[in-house]
Amino acid sequence: MAMANHQTLAFVFGILGNIVSFLVYFAPVPTFYRIHKRKSAEGFHSLPYIVALFSAMLWLCYALLKKDAFFLTTINSFGCAIESIYIFLYFFYAPMPAKKQTLQVVLSLNIGVFSVIVVLIQTLLKGTDRIHVFGGICASFSVAVFAAPLSIVAKVVRTKSVEFMPFPLSFFLTLSAIMWFAYGFLKADLCVSIPNVVGFTLGLVQMVLYGFYRNAGKGNKEKKLPEHVIDMVMLSTLSTSDFHQISHQQNEIKKSDEEDGKDDDEETGKPEKSMETSGELQPNGSTV
Repeated sequence: MAMANHQTLAFVFGILGNIVSFLVYFAPVPTFYRIHKRKSAEGFHSLPYIVALFSAMLWLCYALLKKDAFFLTTINSFGCAIESIYIFLYFFYAPMPAKKQTLQVVLSLNIGVFSVIVVLIQTLLKGTDRIHVFGGICASFSVAVFAAPLSIVAKVVRTKSVEFMPFPLSFFLTLSAIMWFAYGFLKADLCVSIPNVVGFTLGLVQMVLYGFYRNAGKGNKEKKLPEHVIDMVMLSTLSTSDFHQISHQQNEIKKSDEEDGKDDDEETGKPEKSMETSGELQPNGSTV
């Protein structure tokens, strides 16, 4: 009876983890709708999606090696598919220099590095050793990607503004980490559970900071950061896809609104300065 309840709980948390992770994977959809509408990916970066695809590929191989990790297989298969679509859309609309850079990174990381890892593990190791080593690589990569949002945390403290750390995304990433930690714990899979402890802790810190600083920056709007920050979502199983993509999207919307306002002012004979923003997109992660 106890074993049955244990397996039932693992099944429930596996389903919940998939649902939350699916939602997080769809976070970049508004961004790519905007790219499609503008017919240009200028100002955006492909690195977060490439890293997310690499993470999903690693976790999918790990799930296939384990053979009894159905929920890890489903979410990471979906992750590979949707991240590939994002990269294709970016490549289609990106300027030529960005296309060349994207192609170089995909060939070196997603094909080169990934192939080397798979070949070495399959050649040098056997049986459960393959699973343990591959799981260790996945967990290490997840923890490393989880460290990316620390720059956002420091930025929030320094500027006393949560503009680049939207609460809903932080909440869902934390929720995802909880679901996948529970799944990993119930399945006795340390490679899944341990990275999500880091994810949960970081997510909790971000939500606390949001509550503390959410009203602090309202009087300092003129000091807004000129950076676009994208953090990648590493869904507990896949170390996955996009953290603060929403914040980048918000910046682009604001920029568009300012440009529309400028056009309106020019039509009425009242020119107004437009604000220009530029910056770097940074990856971030959470694990399944």
